[in-house]
Amino acid sequence: MSEGTWEKLAQVAVKGAQYDSRERQPHPKCLEGTRVVLLNYIYESLDRRGNSQLIWLHGTAGVGKSAVAFTVAERMRGLKVKEGSKEKRLAGTFFFSRKHTKRRTTGYFFATLIYQLASNFPSIREDVNRIILDNPTLLDHDTSLRDQMEALFLQPLQRLKLRLRECPPLTFVIDALDECASESPEDDTSESELTDLISLLGEALREPGLPITHILLTSRSEEYIHKAMQTEEIRPLVCEIPVRTSGEGVAATISLDGVDVDNDIYVFLQHSFRELGTRHPDFPQPSTDELARLASRAGRRFIVASTMMKFIDDRHNDPRDRLQLMLELTSELLPGTEVYKLYDRILSTCADPTLAYLHLSVITALADPLPMAQISKLLGPGEGRDVESILIQLRSVIDVPTDSSLPVNIYHSSVRDYVSHHSNSSLCQVHNIASPHSLLALSCLRLMVHDLLESTALLDAFSELTKHSQTIELHEPQNLKSTLDFIGQPPEPLQVLIGLLWLREHRNLKLQFWLDTRDGHAWLQTKGGKGWLQTEGAERWLQTRGGERWLLTKEGKGWLQTNWRLQTPYYTGHQLLIPEKPEHNSYLHPLNTSEPVQTLDDTSDPPSPTSSTEAGLQITGGGGPLQTSGTQAWLQALGGRHWLPWLETQVGRYWLLSQGGRDWLQTQGGENWLQTLSAQGWLQTQGGKDWIQTPEGREWLQTQGGQEWLRTTDKREWLQTSGGKDWLQTQVGRDWLQTLGGRDWLQTPQGQTWRLTTLWVTMEEYSSTLEATGDYIIAPDSLLQPTFQVIQQFKNLPDFLLFPAFLALRHQDHSTFASTYNRPLPDVETIHAMVAFIDFASQAWERSRSTSDALKYACQNWALHLSRAPNPRDERLTCILKSFWDRYLLSWLERQWCLKDLRSCLTILREGEKLAQDYLQTPRLPLS
Repeated sequence: MSEGTWEKLAQVAVKGAQYDSRERQPHPKCLEGTRVVLLNYIYESLDRRGNSQLIWLHGTAGVGKSAVAFTVAERMRGLKVKEGSKEKRLAGTFFFSRKHTKRRTTGYFFATLIYQLASNFPSIREDVNRIILDNPTLLDHDTSLRDQMEALFLQPLQRLKLRLRECPPLTFVIDALDECASESPEDDTSESELTDLISLLGEALREPGLPITHILLTSRSEEYIHKAMQTEEIRPLVCEIPVRTSGEGVAATISLDGVDVDNDIYVFLQHSFRELGTRHPDFPQPSTDELARLASRAGRRFIVASTMMKFIDDRHNDPRDRLQLMLELTSELLPGTEVYKLYDRILSTCADPTLAYLHLSVITALADPLPMAQISKLLGPGEGRDVESILIQLRSVIDVPTDSSLPVNIYHSSVRDYVSHHSNSSLCQVHNIASPHSLLALSCLRLMVHDLLESTALLDAFSELTKHSQTIELHEPQNLKSTLDFIGQPPEPLQVLIGLLWLREHRNLKLQFWLDTRDGHAWLQTKGGKGWLQTEGAERWLQTRGGERWLLTKEGKGWLQTNWRLQTPYYTGHQLLIPEKPEHNSYLHPLNTSEPVQTLDDTSDPPSPTSSTEAGLQITGGGGPLQTSGTQAWLQALGGRHWLPWLETQVGRYWLLSQGGRDWLQTQGGENWLQTLSAQGWLQTQGGKDWIQTPEGREWLQTQGGQEWLRTTDKREWLQTSGGKDWLQTQVGRDWLQTLGGRDWLQTPQGQTWRLTTLWVTMEEYSSTLEATGDYIIAPDSLLQPTFQVIQQFKNLPDFLLFPAFLALRHQDHSTFASTYNRPLPDVETIHAMVAFIDFASQAWERSRSTSDALKYACQNWALHLSRAPNPRDERLTCILKSFWDRYLLSWLERQWCLKDLRSCLTILREGEKLAQDYLQTPRLPLS
């Protein structure tokens, strides 16, 4: 379960908030030779071994706070806590951003930091797992911030105090605190949230049981942040920059926008123009006076200088003409307005400044960034027709990736500030532009009406399940977890249903195929399973092919050895065998056959018919020539190499699983053979997969050959098998996941699916869904609304159907269900209904998965943009919302449920109901 806990934490942690995440590229970084005094002062502060402190770096937008934060984080990442250690002084980072859903809230803050801390210090990982297992709600973003701080920050850090007693301080870097904020000027919730975060960080640093820990915080100079830093409890911890430092009669100011910044910007511009010159040899370098004028225009704000250079060097226009435009900017600018005037100038160069301003405001209003083509699809054939040509003209303020699958982003938050109010622009033609949220709300609803089906089979599918659910006794939901304790991996829905039927004594012959599954094998090891093996029904099953296969497993052999008193002959597929007493060396003597005696120990396998050329190589009872070291020598010899194709035969494959074969695979000859096509085929067989689970096989996976095998696309399919999933849970598998090949695999659809394949994760998601539906009160008169009927039908299912239905609609790959369909199904109406439901869920999930990013965005964010659209209401918006609400809401529920989960659907529905009340003048439905 602990690995499931870690995987859940890995999902919750916001990777894009880490200082070096790909999501934040291009990373802002201080150019060498700039910010020297400031950076040295910060480094000296971070090296102090006295008390823990909050180092607060603040200033106006665009002065380079994020670049300083990145540069400091990168330096701390390169410093070890002590010589010879792998652990780094950088304990964790969180770069807030208003343009990303999970980076503009504190809900994921401590989970992200503890994931990084425990990754850096593996010794505390088990402690973290235990803390989360004891209280899984800690990973819920709605959980109390104090609870998260105490459990996910304070406790793990306290575990490190003794280890780091003689070490330099740890460093956390938190950038852009002010970006943790609501976009609504009337909403001060985020300010309170951030004030609480600062207070809790200070409280943690005052704890005596912590190793010395410094936290670098950056933010704009907002009044509410100033007040939070000046409280009686926090002030003693704060090292503020700008700060005045005094020496012997010497006073110096270290700040983000002091006089020394002019020279830094001059150096930056000089360096940038030299780089431009390498691509344009005929470009005349600006004179010293021109560089000084440009530096002056920047107003000591690096974002202005950086935007100037992006505008000049956009690779699609003559840089000489663009340089002249920048030099013509007036120098009589008020502090803080330089960048707005620059944005005005950039917009004025566009073919249609009004349309450019509109698209710029849309980009900043998106809840999460989208690729250019998806923005165009979302906006539709009207406003979306010229997206590409317009955004290309705004490359100096918008990052437009060359890879069309990557999202478009603004370079700096000052762009959002600029379009937040029309008065920030001096361009008169933009003052009557409509709200981007109105446009996006209209676009989301219009796209859903166009692309969603008007009706779905979701209600019918639940109704069919409900109709057949009355024949089996109801089971209390709170007992379900203990009922499923034997399951090691999240099962298929039908497998769960059959397993629960089996546990309720529905054990007819048509259900016995379940015993041949992974979960069935696991159940046979439980007390209930071992008891059943003593029954007459079990004796009949042990004579079937499924029973034969189980008897040849390690668990089956062990059971035979401990149940020697049974005299019933068991058919193994090769000979009739009867168990003898353990003191007879566990031999199984044949009945009425002349076959040699065969043991069922771990080093041999049943014989198989062979050709005449292989007759002398057959495995004999308990050993034989193939078990000897002579066989290994023979295979290494020149003559033996000609016989290597024999390893592809059934007998050769049996031998590979014997102790002698396993030993040979560890030799140089065996390792060489494992790289051949013949071996690649064998590794795909059940025998090869079984060998990979052995200590020798796992050790081979660590070799260069094993790593290369795992990197190939077709071998990744093995990672989706039960054997591959088992291996991923081992220490070797976990280590592999940390390699480049493992990390690449985790980014594939199969890897993302595997992240969700632990019972703990499944059960926690299931529990949270039950909790959410329990809180959602549905009034009787609302049952006329099909959407709420579906939720009611789901809530009313008995638990033995509720959990499989949850699995079927959960965000996962249903392709593995096909193997279940091919089996003879029991004549149980409920199971037939479940099969139909799984088929429906698979099709619905496939439709959802193939949905465009634009439609996914619309399904997730229509209510968000609708809530931010200004009054008075747009009649077009009201009309299309009514159409969506009356005819497409059920289809939306199905699509969103498959894309995300029911819990997120309920969140959006709650908001949607409030908005529908305002827009459509309908009676308010009761909510909890």
